[in-house]
Amino acid sequence: MIKKVTHVFMVILILISFLGANLRAKGNNPTTREMNFLCWQEFQELVPAKIQTVLLPVGSLEPHGVIPNGTDSLAPEAMAKAIAERVNALIAPTLNYGVTPAMKAFPGAVSIRPEAYQPFVEDILSNLADNGFRNIIILNGHGGNTQWLQELVRQVANRKKVRMMVVNWWSLADKITKEVFKENGGHAGNNETAYMQAVYPQHIHPERYSQEMVSLLAPAESYYPVPVPSSILIYEEGQGYPTFDEKQARLYFQKVNDLVAKLILETIHIWDLAGVYSK
Repeated sequence: MIKKVTHVFMVILILISFLGANLRAKGNNPTTREMNFLCWQEFQELVPAKIQTVLLPVGSLEPHGVIPNGTDSLAPEAMAKAIAERVNALIAPTLNYGVTPAMKAFPGAVSIRPEAYQPFVEDILSNLADNGFRNIIILNGHGGNTQWLQELVRQVANRKKVRMMVVNWWSLADKITKEVFKENGGHAGNNETAYMQAVYPQHIHPERYSQEMVSLLAPAESYYPVPVPSSILIYEEGQGYPTFDEKQARLYFQKVNDLVAKLILETIHIWDLAGVYSK
């Protein structure tokens, strides 16, 4: 009798689990926010009927002091995962390579020529538009990509009649950097190091760090060394050194993500109010 009851109970549990999975698949919540893991049928059900926004993390592979060479890609990827549900977006696969000729000399760096990079990204953006996304948000983690990305969104957005935005998170978060650290930031400085430490603490190496690794970033239009002299470049003399503080890292990560999510939601709201490229 006990075995029979147990068998019936197990059958009921399996049925409940099966029904629950089907309800989730057919309901409002996607099984995942990452396009890589969606099957084409679920994608078709979601876009554009339920989800019209996509986040595209882009970055580069270049030295970042004592944090991962892939920081410029890993940071926007982590950001996308943290905010996707909040802004009702899917996440496109990360573009891990970028334009970084000034750092090409460092071990592990890979730089893509602009004439190769631009058409490749253009095809990605065009295909995302063709798939039904109305709002394409590029989460950029690398300054060397900025001019090429901005030029592309001007072209593709108007040609495909969709809305696009490039978000350079480290610049957007300037006030937060100064609020959390009480000073300016830098490339692989307090800001990027903290953001990465909040996500990948096991890949941060303070034991390898020394202040001799740090250089002042050349002011615009003043001088331009290639290769850059250091992989940690501070924006202001005496400021921006990595702190490796876990509490600061968690706080910075949260505040930056909140700011980026707020910007995306507000921008989409304003686009909608204006009715630009609404369909």
